[in-house]
Amino acid sequence: MESAIGRVASLEAVLFDIDGTMAISDPFHHRATSEMLIKVGYNDGVPITHEFGMTHMAGRSNEQIGQFLFPGWDQGRLDAFFAEKEALFARYAGEGLKEIAGLTALCRWAGERGLKRAAVTNAPRANAELMISILGLSDFFQLVVTGEDCERSKPFPDPYLRALDLLGASPGHTLVFEDSPIGVQAGVAAGMPVIAIADESREGKLLAVGASLVIRDYRDPKLWAELGKLDTTRPRESCGGQWSSAA
Repeated sequence: MESAIGRVASLEAVLFDIDGTMAISDPFHHRATSEMLIKVGYNDGVPITHEFGMTHMAGRSNEQIGQFLFPGWDQGRLDAFFAEKEALFARYAGEGLKEIAGLTALCRWAGERGLKRAAVTNAPRANAELMISILGLSDFFQLVVTGEDCERSKPFPDPYLRALDLLGASPGHTLVFEDSPIGVQAGVAAGMPVIAIADESREGKLLAVGASLVIRDYRDPKLWAELGKLDTTRPRESCGGQWSSAA
């Protein structure tokens, strides 16, 4: 049977989104955003639903979210709103952020094979680095690229293209791990196959925007069956520094 990700038979790099891809962060984003929206009287003070958040905010940058929620606000007001929201998120995430099941094992697999690796996210840099630190992966990633580093954030390919350029990696030999339609679109537009993390209810939507494979988490046998078909032989010196798994 042909491999879903067969065109990267010789794998040299892996790129990961963070929110919802490496970490179970949606509950903390939802809590922080809901509290802030109630504070400013959004929707007449009626709390937003989880479905609203996943549909209109998941995977998007704060700039994109702000344009959707508050099209009439000036930049200063938006900046103050999101600064407070991100501070709340950081506090809540610090109390209980967890990895997507099996992430540590996958990162160890990539590190042992000397693959190049980067985190590529629309999240603000401070909170991106906080989440990576909580997960115990600060020394694993060779670089972190955020939407703020590029003229255009996801769903445009710019953040992924920047990561490839900085790593010196080819899109034809790189895998992307994502969880949102916006993220999948960005990875596909950058010329790479994307493995998406999603439950059954979101699988069809992610396949429709170009995901090569949808898995439930990093323990999924479908993932390891595909990885087992890849040539991951690389010089050991490319492996980089040591890293510790999250407790």
